[in-house]
Amino acid sequence: MVYYVAVDIGGTHMRVALFAADGQKPLRRERVPTLGPQPPEVRLVALLRRIWPSDGMVQGIGVAAPGPLDPYRGVILATPNIPAWRNFPLADHLRAAFGVPVVVDNDANLAAWGEWRYGAGRGCRHMLYVTVSTGIGAGVIVDGRLLHGARGLAGELGHVAVVADGPRCGCGQRGHLEALASGTAIARRARAALAAGAVSTLADLSALPTSADVARAAQAGDGLAREIMTTAAGHLGRALAGFLHIFNPERVVLGGGVVQAGEVFWRPLEDALRQAVMHPAYLDGVLLTRAALGDDAGLLGALALVRAK
Repeated sequence: MVYYVAVDIGGTHMRVALFAADGQKPLRRERVPTLGPQPPEVRLVALLRRIWPSDGMVQGIGVAAPGPLDPYRGVILATPNIPAWRNFPLADHLRAAFGVPVVVDNDANLAAWGEWRYGAGRGCRHMLYVTVSTGIGAGVIVDGRLLHGARGLAGELGHVAVVADGPRCGCGQRGHLEALASGTAIARRARAALAAGAVSTLADLSALPTSADVARAAQAGDGLAREIMTTAAGHLGRALAGFLHIFNPERVVLGGGVVQAGEVFWRPLEDALRQAVMHPAYLDGVLLTRAALGDDAGLLGALALVRAK
């Protein structure tokens, strides 16, 4: 029997899954915390051995990994949550351990690829995928191809500057979309407002509010929470308008926990998007929709990537 293996390396967990040659549902899957007493590459190899089949041939391994990275060489250039992986040749490391082809790509790119192949992007040729959670990641499908750029670094739409001298982003720069509309940004704004004496039901929580807390409070009608969600959604909507001007997609797929806040986020986002496009033609025929694959988008994107090699 012929198999493929998919890997999704996150800041919290590494997940692996074994798939039949033409299957979409994993035959086996395992996960472990990304960081632990052993180096992450040692933990990853051990995790892969737990799902490796004894009754057939693995055709290849596809890996969704945090960036920035070089997908052409399979090298992790740097990743904040795994500081030991600086210029780390992940593809070569796994090839040496298992003797099969290995392909590596950015996790947001592969989440986009997974949604395009198996999820909310099926049937279109031009798609923009944006995930809004702790940070903001993105992937762009142009005429049925994943956009990589000259060095494989394209698609970092969360690091587009939106507000000059705005809040500092996790990357160190200021005013990026991620610093204004991510779950981290929403929680930070709520905490700053409470520290400044704002009146809100969020002040009754036993711990500092998270973005999920803010979303729930906004759904319940809390004024501060609604203002924070509206502001974040507005930043994202205006940024999406700019992305429509650049990429002219036929479908925009939004994933991540923040998008699950519902109408308190979705409606101001749509309003800002409509107001910010330079001409209504950019919205003609465009479907704005939620992602369909949840946490499995990266795994399925890695599977689709390695199957295509």
